[in-house]
Amino acid sequence: MPIVDLRQLNSRQLEPLLEEEAAHWRDELRWDYRASLELIKKFLDARSLAGCADLENGQAAGYGFYVLEEHKGLLGGLFVSPRYPQLAISQRLLAEMVATLRGTPRMERIEAQLMPFGCSFDQALVAEGFRLYTRQFMLLPLEEERQTGSPSRPAAEEGLRLERWHDRFFEPCARLIQLAYANHVDGEINDQYRSEAGALKFLKNVIILPGCGRFQPEASLVLHEPGSEGLIGVVLTSAVSQGVGHTTQICVMPGYQGHGLGRKLMEASIRALRAMRFSALSLTVTSVNATAVQLYERLGFRTRKAFAAGVWLP
Repeated sequence: MPIVDLRQLNSRQLEPLLEEEAAHWRDELRWDYRASLELIKKFLDARSLAGCADLENGQAAGYGFYVLEEHKGLLGGLFVSPRYPQLAISQRLLAEMVATLRGTPRMERIEAQLMPFGCSFDQALVAEGFRLYTRQFMLLPLEEERQTGSPSRPAAEEGLRLERWHDRFFEPCARLIQLAYANHVDGEINDQYRSEAGALKFLKNVIILPGCGRFQPEASLVLHEPGSEGLIGVVLTSAVSQGVGHTTQICVMPGYQGHGLGRKLMEASIRALRAMRFSALSLTVTSVNATAVQLYERLGFRTRKAFAAGVWLP
């Protein structure tokens, strides 16, 4: 049961394990994970993916990888086949990666948002000193219209303009995210939300890169005052498989929260996806954010899976 460095392996050796992982994403979450796995294969074959794998009788039973961003480590993935002792193997893999990251000079923070399939990673993360935050993966069927109570007022009645996403909104949106997540639990989970530069990097990841699906500008909207480029609210949406969307970001400026603008943005995005003949929409939310969870439940979202976001601080 050796643990080996991923840079000693190639994509062909991990191919059966990666195919199994993709099947879990598809069957449990309706997410086409193949684009992300193609990137993983590319970095594997370039011998540039940091992480480790567990080999059982020469076959890959599990693997994990991480990335370094200045003085922060990000656990990007951890999957162990249900055909093997998942908890024991995931603990070994996690311990190996965390030990390496802790040994990195000036390591200030390690973040983990690992989707579990068949085995919770909570125990393994706690054993490594992570603080955990429960998050929910929620799914909304879009095949039928749903009555969600009294309709929200049009944006014009709020004196705000609802507009489709445009690339000129990158910087205003980064400022919005920084302000919206100040003193918010999600800012504790993801420190990119704490600065304009970090939020801008986050936006480029979800809009330009394929890791969170194919960005859908038709179902991504902003709220702003007429004549102003400063944003009051935003909802961003990607397609994660054929006919399935995912809300990658939704937030409203402090001072405007609690007035139904988040619901207005979600309803507008949902209408756009229905017009595009999407069949479902998913999102993730931190459980202690009860107001957001209740909003999504009123819109018809239901929790498909709970998982832990973990943060390690020295």
